Amino acid sequence: MLHTDRLTIEPLTLDDAPFILALVNDPDFIANIADRGIRDEVGARRYLEEGPLASYREHGFGLWAMRQRAGGDTIGICGLVRRPVLDNVDIGYALLPQARGQGLAREAAQAVLQYASTTLGLPRLVAIVAPPNAASRALLESLGFRHERMVQLTPDDKELCLYGWEASEPVA
Repeated sequence: MLHTDRLTIEPLTLDDAPFILALVNDPDFIANIADRGIRDEVGARRYLEEGPLASYREHGFGLWAMRQRAGGDTIGICGLVRRPVLDNVDIGYALLPQARGQGLAREAAQAVLQYASTTLGLPRLVAIVAPPNAASRALLESLGFRHERMVQLTPDDKELCLYGWEASEPVA
């Protein structure tokens, strides 16, 4: 569990299925990340089991819930993903619409970067982002990530911007 001034960042559980359902069906999530095809809580629980919960067991990390310290509301996810098609662990984040524009993604990402470099000893992280997602690209650059190249996760996918960050760089 990680703590920031305004957030607790902790593992997702199956009880987070209603939150996941809302998050992955947000139009901005679909446009900028993907349409996961999750349309009910059963699908959300399956996503949790096969995604974040499986990653915790296999890698010791994954996407975590971002909960407001005041009130405990779950407002987003931020964490680390091991993708077989990328050479390095990937940082990812997504917030519900009402939580955007308040610096919460940056706050969570800073904590996750610190954890990845100091606790996990990861020397390098990457991030992938859709080219039109200017807010996410700006956030990554503000954290010290540098655009490296365009990538496709599968041959049929759209091209994404790949950003890289070295642990030797201070967490901005």
